[in-house]
Amino acid sequence: MAIRKISACCQLHRDESRKKLIRVLFAGQTPPPYGGQAIIQQVMLEGHYRRIQFFHVRMAFSREMDEVGRFHIKKLSHLISVIFRIIWMRLRYGIQILYYPPAGPNRIPMYRDIAILLCTRWLFKKTVFHFHAGGISELYRKLSHIEQFLFRLAYFKPALSIRLSELNPPDGAFLNSQKDIIVPYGIIDRYPDFIERKNNVQISTILFVGVVRESKGVLVLLDACRLMKESGELFHLKIMGKFDCKVFKQKVYRFVESHNLKRNVEFLGVCTGEKKWRIYNAADIFCFPTFFESEALPLVVLEAMQFKLPVVATRWRGIPSMVEEGESGFLVSIRDSRAVAEKLSLLLNSPDLRKKMGERGRQIYLKRFTLDKFLHNIEKAILTIV
Repeated sequence: MAIRKISACCQLHRDESRKKLIRVLFAGQTPPPYGGQAIIQQVMLEGHYRRIQFFHVRMAFSREMDEVGRFHIKKLSHLISVIFRIIWMRLRYGIQILYYPPAGPNRIPMYRDIAILLCTRWLFKKTVFHFHAGGISELYRKLSHIEQFLFRLAYFKPALSIRLSELNPPDGAFLNSQKDIIVPYGIIDRYPDFIERKNNVQISTILFVGVVRESKGVLVLLDACRLMKESGELFHLKIMGKFDCKVFKQKVYRFVESHNLKRNVEFLGVCTGEKKWRIYNAADIFCFPTFFESEALPLVVLEAMQFKLPVVATRWRGIPSMVEEGESGFLVSIRDSRAVAEKLSLLLNSPDLRKKMGERGRQIYLKRFTLDKFLHNIEKAILTIV
């Protein structure tokens, strides 16, 4: 009888604890496609928190990376479905806080946001905007008067804005957010599973990971490869990711062929799971010369740092808050293929420097960008508006 009473008391305590959790409706994309934003949102949903509980409404407007930011008629039916599921979940569970990731500086996703937020945001006491994509504030001045009016109704005055770096556009301040908090990403540490598996090879591998599009700096990197080949450097470039469109794919392949880079460049497509981590582990240098208009804090740079890869990247958005110039990698100006080539050549010819920078990158990751730190800081940020 005593055991039954203890069991009943424990169950009652668990039920009371659940009631005290702060409920947050989480409207966001999870993989597929396997972009940084979708991946990190999946991580957030799978995280363990002490005082908050997420209720997920999945936004699945794109199944492939080449569909992101583009209109398709099938997306309209999904838009209606998302709106009704948000409303139903709000009413069913009495949720008072809406978590929402706004679009970057792109009109079509902005229209999606406006439709969803105008139909649902008024039901919630408080709204949290998490800027996985940066720069929506830069889109506002390009809008018509009616678009600006709808923009203000949908986006302005959230209770909390979460940005990934102090170097990103001040989207929260522009929207008159009551609170604007910086929470850098953090990711699970995959490196320990591969410590002893790296093979020694004579030709060093340069790795690029991301959507294969022009604004990610792919042509800049390929032009840097052209310069390095002309100067006699030995290297192998692996490009992991999907092309954003057929036109750009053709343009890239023509460049590779016309500059005799076929033996130097390999296109891997989308890789996930252990295959992806093995590719990181087998690489020697990570290069990411992005100038992508929605860039915020590219997850792929953190993945490279945890695998002890020295990073050559651009001084763009939040990247300098991850990469220490001259310590864990090199930062160059955007669209500067000659500077990229110079830094890559330096690393290709300096194994000791590669090792030193790679070690420093991992130290930075362990100190500032672990998963536990990220989840703790996300919860802490949300609790500031409770």
